Amino acid sequence: MNNGFRLVSNKKISRLEVGLENIWLPYTQMQTTSKPMLVDSTHGSKINLVDGSILIDGMASWWTACHGYNHPHIQKAVQKQLEKMPHIMFGGLAHEPALSLAHRLTSLLPKELNKVFFSESGSVSVEVAIKMAIQYWFNMGERKRKKIISFYGAYHGDTSAAMSVCDPEEGMHSVFNGAIPEQYILKLPTNDKELKDFVSFVSMHAKECAAVIVEPLVQGAGGMRMHEPQVLQRLRETCDEYDLILIFDEIFTGFGRTGNMFAFESAGISPDILTLSKALTGGTVPLAATVASNQIFEGFLDNEQEKALMHGPTYMANPIACAAANASLDLFEEEPRLEQVREISDQLSEQLSSCSSIDGVVDVRVLGAIGVVEISGKIQLDLLRSMFVEEGVWVRPFGNIIYLTPSFTISKDELTHLTDSINRVISKWARG
Repeated sequence: MNNGFRLVSNKKISRLEVGLENIWLPYTQMQTTSKPMLVDSTHGSKINLVDGSILIDGMASWWTACHGYNHPHIQKAVQKQLEKMPHIMFGGLAHEPALSLAHRLTSLLPKELNKVFFSESGSVSVEVAIKMAIQYWFNMGERKRKKIISFYGAYHGDTSAAMSVCDPEEGMHSVFNGAIPEQYILKLPTNDKELKDFVSFVSMHAKECAAVIVEPLVQGAGGMRMHEPQVLQRLRETCDEYDLILIFDEIFTGFGRTGNMFAFESAGISPDILTLSKALTGGTVPLAATVASNQIFEGFLDNEQEKALMHGPTYMANPIACAAANASLDLFEEEPRLEQVREISDQLSEQLSSCSSIDGVVDVRVLGAIGVVEISGKIQLDLLRSMFVEEGVWVRPFGNIIYLTPSFTISKDELTHLTDSINRVISKWARG
């Protein structure tokens, strides 16, 4: 039976390689994939492999390690909390790390966003946001409002409700069409005509819709598609006019990635519900949060238990994760993270611009600590990934996108190594 990995039978299989026979990797065709590289340790922006080689990380572990790996301040906080209380259920009990974190998060947000519901992953935080939106209208007596409006190019996670608001055509979940809830997926209104079409649709369907969900400024895993802050303002105005809940998914963009602490700040407006995860703990341990406005929260207050939000992840508000998140927020207060993002943005803009002249490159775009090179047509992802490894960097393209989302603490030399590698690899690719 083929287990998916092409191990060499006449080679002594190491202790770690034996374990490879038992894992199932994410987003991977296990029949054809090559073996994953074995990581021994991490530090700063470097990945140390078991074979002794070192890779400069351009991904920050799917955008989570905003302070770099193994930051001593977060490590100490985690160790201290581990010795005191690694976990306690959050049903009927509470603890200082969670209470402190909830207060600190809401102090960073507009005053109307002041109720925090913790979970353990970004996808679940989106599930919670969708449940909040639908049940809010249910509690208000409007039981037909069950649809969610989202946009082509969107990605909100891999669980059922989150999949339902992802791009149904270009996303990863088309096999589940018909098996998950069907939502309204529209074109993101980036110009006057698209806005007119969007408003027209909403005017006809508002009474059956609970909410609009969008990734502010950047649609991440859907293609790193960027839009102007005015788009968010238009969505806010339309939701206000037709009485819809506005959900901002800042799982990718939150905590400095676009240049502000939160992407929606650039638009001067705020959502009714906000989802956060990834960089929340500085890439240390899993944690997510769904932050709701007081108006949404009050819609669940009643003498009837049935109107309560019936959701409760087992590891909700895990004390270790909350301690890591509090330590991460310390670093945003004590170290110049947003200034570092601006410097990264300037360097990415300067050093990736030369990619525009390479045959096959259709766009180069930068926002904050996000640098994107878009290539025409399909690309051989495994080939490109191996070419980057040969350059001594960890860059993981998807679709027709090659991108960088480095740690904010990356050195200028390390970032230059990454951008130079992208230039060289794309040039080689273009030459065939």
